[in-house]
Amino acid sequence: MSENYSYTGKIYIASDFHLGITAKHSSDERELLIVKWLEEISSDANLIILVGDIFDYWFEYRHVIPRGFSRFWSKIRILRDNNIPIIFFTGNHDMWMFDYATKEYGIEILRTPTTFLLNKKKVLIHHGDGLGPGDYGYKFIKLFTCSKLCQWIFARLHPNFALMVMKYFSKTSRALDTNVEFFPEKENIVSYCENILREEYFDYFICGHRHLMIDHLLSNKKSRYINLGDWLYSYSYLEISEDMFNLRRYV
Repeated sequence: MSENYSYTGKIYIASDFHLGITAKHSSDERELLIVKWLEEISSDANLIILVGDIFDYWFEYRHVIPRGFSRFWSKIRILRDNNIPIIFFTGNHDMWMFDYATKEYGIEILRTPTTFLLNKKKVLIHHGDGLGPGDYGYKFIKLFTCSKLCQWIFARLHPNFALMVMKYFSKTSRALDTNVEFFPEKENIVSYCENILREEYFDYFICGHRHLMIDHLLSNKKSRYINLGDWLYSYSYLEISEDMFNLRRYV
């Protein structure tokens, strides 16, 4: 796990925008809602954390990034010009996010479970993919796709063909994800949290990936696992104020 990040004040956390695909709304309509939400929270936000799968598919060539999402990036530019700290985590759909956001907007990109101190609460944050036992097929694929070799090979492809391939695998990934109910005893992320707590205490574990709004009390009866939901159907986010951690819906 990575080093501590310490912040106080009003903190907003969201994940799984999946910009680039249609769900309850089109991608463009959802982008407008996200921009509106970012504008509204900018009035009091001391930190914004986006916990992966911001985009449904993403690959940065050295001189090329996927087209679109201009409203989102423009709002990010305004937030950063107003000195609001923003942190991105990569997810399983945008793991090939490299240094564009860092160089252009001064946004730190995090890839591993990371410890935060948020209003004096010890919090572990990660997108959630690949955590806990099982899911070995995905873990093997992720190990390969995160390798420099795989990235080098993919970068040799023409962007038109590469993005077509990414869209196909993105669609396939969603089709295979049929686990839409929460059963704590079967949840890999819950198992991961419980295992961590045997070695180190955390007040909160915050993840995305599951597309479910979850606020689950763990076995020590003190720590909580929070899943952020998504912006495909839930339009949900976490608002942290003083010692309150509240899951909310935007629409």
